[in-house]
Amino acid sequence: MSSNHSCQTWSLVADIGATNARFARKVSGSNQLLDITTVIVAGHENFTYALSYILASMRENNNWSAFPTAACLGLAARVDHEEISFLNSHWHFTRTALNEILQAESIDLINDFAAKGFGVLELSATDWVQVGGKQAQQNKPIAIIGPGTGLGVSMAIPGKNHLTVVDGEGGHVDFAPLDGLEHQIQEILSTQFDRVSAERLLCGAGLINIYKALAKIRDKPAPLATAESISLQGQQGSDPLSEETLRLFCRILGSVAGNLALTAGTLGGVYITGGIVPGMLDFFARSAFRERFEAKGRFSDYLTDIPVRVVTRHDLGLLGAANKLTLAGY
Repeated sequence: MSSNHSCQTWSLVADIGATNARFARKVSGSNQLLDITTVIVAGHENFTYALSYILASMRENNNWSAFPTAACLGLAARVDHEEISFLNSHWHFTRTALNEILQAESIDLINDFAAKGFGVLELSATDWVQVGGKQAQQNKPIAIIGPGTGLGVSMAIPGKNHLTVVDGEGGHVDFAPLDGLEHQIQEILSTQFDRVSAERLLCGAGLINIYKALAKIRDKPAPLATAESISLQGQQGSDPLSEETLRLFCRILGSVAGNLALTAGTLGGVYITGGIVPGMLDFFARSAFRERFEAKGRFSDYLTDIPVRVVTRHDLGLLGAANKLTLAGY
């Protein structure tokens, strides 16, 4: 710690995915975030270099102590080992190395979607756009699902004086096709992958998988190579194959999100995060997402009132990591 006792103490929070890594300084005793910085994962050779760069930039402000008192990092990785390896990027590090760099009295590593779970109750109505449903029920489970580089899932369970967050690997449940076209797509993808999970369709690479499978089924060329180009042309209506890809993506996401709501009893709402859906809000709102979300046979009425909220705030993971530290007294 800094020998200058007049410096204000702070904590480090991070939300590190496969594409972007976001860092911020958290003011002690509050969820206020300062010095928010985003780095592109692909632009840095490894995690420790990126972290050292962030800390060096933060130390330029002499009003703060040199090292954080505590840290909470939300990671798109398994966090229960000494060596942390990211599933969808080249970054990896060890807990020992992290301790040496941060020199903090408390370091908490959590799943990136656990971080989002700790953040959802801190959102305001201006931080999301609701797609169907009614009012969220108080103190009922909440689901978070996010198609991005991968497909993340978590649950937040509010209590009277506490918040429990359950993280897992719900994005890797089996893909369950519901009609003939989806069965055809599953068959095509099963020739590429040992197992077709929901994430194989509901992420950036999943958009490409759907697009190429549809091209094969429709016997059409598939010239587009990125999820961004497929999404753009699909929303513009300039490419029928891309538009069909987006429609199918939304339907499948509706099915998976509805299954999650049934499984967890998420009467507190379902929050959609990630980089894909917020970028196509108008298309998504007009899609068959909600129809599929509620299409659960005898339990359709159970889903009807559950609100689905697309989170438009970009720093939900940082907010959640900050809130977790606040709840721990930092």
